[in-house]
Amino acid sequence: MSEDHTPADFETDGDEGNANIDALLAEIQGLKEQVLRYAADAENTKRRAEREMNDARAYAITKFARDLLGAADIFDRAMAAAPTDAEGPMKNFIVGVEMTAKELQGAFDRNGLKRIEPAKGEKFDPHKHQAMMEQPGEDVPPGSVIQVMQPGYELLGRLVRPAMVVVAAKAAGAPKPEGGPNPYGAGEDPDSGGSVDTRA
Repeated sequence: MSEDHTPADFETDGDEGNANIDALLAEIQGLKEQVLRYAADAENTKRRAEREMNDARAYAITKFARDLLGAADIFDRAMAAAPTDAEGPMKNFIVGVEMTAKELQGAFDRNGLKRIEPAKGEKFDPHKHQAMMEQPGEDVPPGSVIQVMQPGYELLGRLVRPAMVVVAAKAAGAPKPEGGPNPYGAGEDPDSGGSVDTRA
């Protein structure tokens, strides 16, 4: 014979029921936050992978570009040494060299390889320039570029090769700044007249 149950038999204490509901709601909220964290982590991982893939694609030509810089340097030297009063076949040859050099530079530009060639008097930038020597510079401020010995290049903002420059020396007797790194880098005193290397 089955026992008869009344609704009262299934009733629980009100406080206990509320506590159970609160615990379940807190657990649900915690699970929601955990899901959101996992989703955010997954999105960050996806974005990081895409960024790294784009960087790898963008800078894949760095080594190839660096190898081509030698050819660009040869064209620069050839044009600098070319006579300005050439006639006949020699003039046509010089024009051909200039057109080839311009086409090579155009290919660099189209692929994001930008030439770094500071103008005379431009402030020396240790992040883009390499000071090869110092000379007195009467018509430019101390610490600025006097001459570019070899242009530099950067690929989409990343330095491929610094521009090799001659820098204006400080005036004799000028006080040296106290503390801080040597702006010319490489641990050499710029007043010593030696060549200075700013590459990291």
